[in-house]
Amino acid sequence: MQYDNIKRTLGVVFNHHPALRKCFYMLLDLLLLRAWHIKKELRRLAKTLPDDAYIFDAGAGFGQYAYFMAHLNKKWNIKAVDIKEEQVEDCNRFFEKNRQNHRVHFERADLTAFCEPEKYHIALAIDVMEHIQDDVSVFRNIFCSLKQGGVLLMSTPSDKGGSDTDHDRNTFIDEHVRNGYNPEELRKKLANAGFSEIKIAYTYGRLGNISWLLSMKYPMLALGASKLFFILLPFYYIIVFPLCLLLNWWDISVRHSSGTGLKISGVKLQS
Repeated sequence: MQYDNIKRTLGVVFNHHPALRKCFYMLLDLLLLRAWHIKKELRRLAKTLPDDAYIFDAGAGFGQYAYFMAHLNKKWNIKAVDIKEEQVEDCNRFFEKNRQNHRVHFERADLTAFCEPEKYHIALAIDVMEHIQDDVSVFRNIFCSLKQGGVLLMSTPSDKGGSDTDHDRNTFIDEHVRNGYNPEELRKKLANAGFSEIKIAYTYGRLGNISWLLSMKYPMLALGASKLFFILLPFYYIIVFPLCLLLNWWDISVRHSSGTGLKISGVKLQS
């Protein structure tokens, strides 16, 4: 399934006014289970960072995590990059209208070639690496860009069905170049890039995966079949929204022995 056309349509709808985009961010934060996990970790890390911290959002997409971090600490300096020029332009326009462009900046960049040595306290890579074939180069570049003691925080699909691959090896999201990571494979790649204190935990357990089906997969399939479903979408979410919130809360509250997602952190320690 091609997400880009649906994303572009959503962008057109929610870019009409800054208030609509803020509403869109709020919906993403509530519905996307990975946002629950990442925001929980960011709140914890925020307590350890200086007010003048530099944050790197690698693969920013719609910019919702940059927006969250900009409000988590209003003095942080945030650089967010994405490979898609239209996403970058949309985000810069929104943050300028929101009067946050002096400390949040978006630019187009290829993560396999982007490196700013020893600059950032935190680097985020949220559901990005499954889209990039040369992940080894990206891990090395992020490691290089972190200050000593800097932290990489990452989420990605696991090899337990995270890309929803069917028996014909087709994935629900065609843009994925791999069908999820094996935790030990990922740990080895991060260690080879230089990271220490690597922590990898499963997310999207059984109930979390049900939330993803209800909140994301089924609506996206319907939108892919017909744009008319935009009319029905609010009524659909009125029904499933309370259940998805409960399922998401459960997923971040327990430890999973398996799951379709992974939450990862790694530290650049003093050599």
